[in-house]
Amino acid sequence: MPFIPHTETDVREMLAVIGAPKIEALFDEIPENLRCGSLSQVPEGLPEMRVAQLMHARAAQDGSALNFIGAGAYEHHIPAAVWEITTRGEFYSAYTPYQAEASQGTLQVLYEYQTMICGLTGMQVSNASMYDGASALGEALLMAVRANKANGSGKVLMPRAVHPYYRDVVASTASAQGVQQVLVDYDPASGQTPLAALKAHEGSAPTAVVIAQPNFFGTLEDVDAITDWAHAQGALVVAVVNPTSLAVLKAPGSWGAKGADIVCGDGQPLGAPLASGGPYFGFLTTKMEFVREMPGRIVGRTVDLEGKPGFTLTLQAREQHIRRAKAKSNICTNQGLLVTAATIYMSIVGPQGLAKVASASLANARQLLKKLAAVPGVSPAFAGAHFHEAVIRLPKPAAPVLAQLAGQGILGGFDLSRHYPELGNAVLVCATETKTTEQLQQFADALTTALA
Repeated sequence: MPFIPHTETDVREMLAVIGAPKIEALFDEIPENLRCGSLSQVPEGLPEMRVAQLMHARAAQDGSALNFIGAGAYEHHIPAAVWEITTRGEFYSAYTPYQAEASQGTLQVLYEYQTMICGLTGMQVSNASMYDGASALGEALLMAVRANKANGSGKVLMPRAVHPYYRDVVASTASAQGVQQVLVDYDPASGQTPLAALKAHEGSAPTAVVIAQPNFFGTLEDVDAITDWAHAQGALVVAVVNPTSLAVLKAPGSWGAKGADIVCGDGQPLGAPLASGGPYFGFLTTKMEFVREMPGRIVGRTVDLEGKPGFTLTLQAREQHIRRAKAKSNICTNQGLLVTAATIYMSIVGPQGLAKVASASLANARQLLKKLAAVPGVSPAFAGAHFHEAVIRLPKPAAPVLAQLAGQGILGGFDLSRHYPELGNAVLVCATETKTTEQLQQFADALTTALA
């Protein structure tokens, strides 16, 4: 069946009712120079059987390599029950829950998710998710501009140790709306964002200060000192965090004297497979005082006319489907299926289980760094404490070394030369709880051979 199941007769009848001569007339208000023209790069449609064959072939390209790449997407064990439940028809095909009386199951899942994410981040309110971590950061900064009436310039102090792809997305999605990124460099010895580098902007009335914990290098920042300094400048603190790390690290809501103001990140580690890069979901939490500036959908718990508990969408006047151009954001949806998986994952694993995942990942990363540092010519790039990622330096360019490792079935890390050329032949490596001691040694042995 084609995506639009209307016959030519259906189309003619509908156009006749509204008085339009053809479908193209419905878009005549779009200037000609803004139209894309023919979609020459889009292939012709395929029959169902051929589509299935094509997608199986593409999925097989993922292979089963031994993966030591992190850089924002992490390979964690996902209990089998997570996606068995998530792909049940009740969740898998559920529609937008505008009719609360017909969507209590979906709404309760989203409410439970919001509660869990608030618990992890130490914040008071969460929305029902964003598209991904990068767009969540962009929306968080736009939210900060709206919320910070005292320092409303839109100037954001953005550490270079924040994920470079996140910074790119912020530039694409938020710069045209007044967000101005001012880059703050990292300490080449520790990989941290030093307070001294931020103090160079003292008195400039920044709207927000971004803190990544851990940062892109896997290094842990001095979040308490940076948070207190930012608040002293009248800035809001926007935290970008790895949700798994929050099982063992201090919650952003407890940073410094007052805590972070807005917390965001990518929820992929919570039950979403790598899946060739997506789909994932972003999370966004904040203090209650900023809830009306929060974009996206929020589910609340209430009671019906008989006093029975129930769930419904709330504060919808912020959303695009109600307020149109006056909405807080053009996002009026959420990644419901991925959020369902995350909620089930967190329910199955539990607080203690998530702490075990984080602790095992931390231990494996330390063991991996120790083994790789023993390879001739390899050394750690930074001395700072880190979570489950770290940067190593190689004695030769990273790209051909990584290509050789890939030929042996090992994804050996993320080449940093494009984004951080000053680091030289640097590679970001990652180890989660999924790696065994034997696999860590296999990586070290393969790297020794590749460098010989």
